[in-house]
Amino acid sequence: MTGPEHDEYVALRATIRERGTARVCVFVGGIAAWVAATIATAALASTPVATLLPLLLLAATFEAVFALHVGVERIGRYLQVFHEAGGTQGSDGSDRSGQSSGSGGWEHAAMAFGRPAGAVTTDALFTVMFLIAALFNAAPALVADPARVELVFVGGAHALFALRLIVARQAAGRQRAIDLARFQQLKGGPTVPASAERP
Repeated sequence: MTGPEHDEYVALRATIRERGTARVCVFVGGIAAWVAATIATAALASTPVATLLPLLLLAATFEAVFALHVGVERIGRYLQVFHEAGGTQGSDGSDRSGQSSGSGGWEHAAMAFGRPAGAVTTDALFTVMFLIAALFNAAPALVADPARVELVFVGGAHALFALRLIVARQAAGRQRAIDLARFQQLKGGPTVPASAERP
């Protein structure tokens, strides 16, 4: 690895570390801010629609966590393809010729490791906690004896947020393979971005 390549590798590994830490800090800070907003809304506002302000804060926190996660995963795939030995390997660990290659670094090992049966798993997007928070966020609206229109409007907003959580979690589960394939395609040769193509 040459000097500039080594510098890029070190900088990107540091970015992964910092964004991973930032993701947890954003989650904890966002939940703390959401709790404060929920308590203030419950104490000061009597309309069910007022629960939408804390929901907006909850959604913004999730989007920040999601963006950090996507960025970290994408950088990891870039490092896997362009900086680690065996960068043209597929997700099964075989190179383009089909031969198994034991070389690689952390990113190769992390993808090969996967999720063994019985292993402890974590939720990088904190989706379960966000779903629980959304349920707690909707509770004051139900206690305020809402009109049917308010119930549909507030309930619909909370349902859309729950749907966003589920869709984002599924997309995050497919992201590694998609990003890996795209970076391998980019490494394989020059391509014209779709936005640069002329009709």
